[in-house]
Amino acid sequence: MAAIDRVRVLVVGDSGVGKTSLVHLICANAPIGNPSYTIGCSVEVKLHEYKAGTPEEKSYFIELWDIGGSAGHKNSRSIFYHPIHGIILVHDLANRKSQINLRKWLSELLSKDHKIPQDGNDYDPEQFVGNQIPILIIGTKLDLAQIVRDNGRTRASSIADECCSDEVFVDCNQVRHLSAGSSNAVKLSRFFDKVIERKFYSREGSMVSVDKGQHRVQHSKIDVDPTHTKTLITNDIEDLCKFERVLLVVDVVYELVMVKRACNSRVKNI
Repeated sequence: MAAIDRVRVLVVGDSGVGKTSLVHLICANAPIGNPSYTIGCSVEVKLHEYKAGTPEEKSYFIELWDIGGSAGHKNSRSIFYHPIHGIILVHDLANRKSQINLRKWLSELLSKDHKIPQDGNDYDPEQFVGNQIPILIIGTKLDLAQIVRDNGRTRASSIADECCSDEVFVDCNQVRHLSAGSSNAVKLSRFFDKVIERKFYSREGSMVSVDKGQHRVQHSKIDVDPTHTKTLITNDIEDLCKFERVLLVVDVVYELVMVKRACNSRVKNI
């Protein structure tokens, strides 16, 4: 079976906004029963059909890296930020502050040194002019949002306009909110296509994937630059070990997805 290329999408937002529930809904197409708080990072994988229904259709793996939003781990979570192929910013529609804090998350992700902004004044929209990383804004807990009950609709966040990105509103307990053919599903699929195009089909992305064999070797170890790795080894050995465990889990998830895909293929051929 031919190897399937992969891209990494970071899913970030304040603790408790529903990132884990969202990722599970996207990958398993079902609500999660009893989500727990994410410590460090958890990863789920989705098989996505790029440009589905066209002659250019091709399968890709989407790695969704659910980054824990706890303030207690803010100084070490940058080890999960290499590389970034796409970003999903998640906020709670019933919590206005979580929407405002998306600017801090974006600033942390896109700043060269991943510095943690201390207040909202550290955010400068001009800092991200020319940013080519695809971004999607997702508001969760649609059922709890007061603005929905009062006005019958949600108000788009200004950061979506600043990033020129789509915005999706969901209740992670409702599968229909991401059902095939819905406007939310179309926006999500379009976002994944943009992530894939940037890595594998753009001039900038082609530099990343020139040597796919080398990329796979790097990924199986630690996908960070040598200087950053040195800092982690001396200061955050516990977090480094945690990162290696995450990569091991990712490899296991890929094996399970491939086995499931092979079984489905055999069933169709019977």
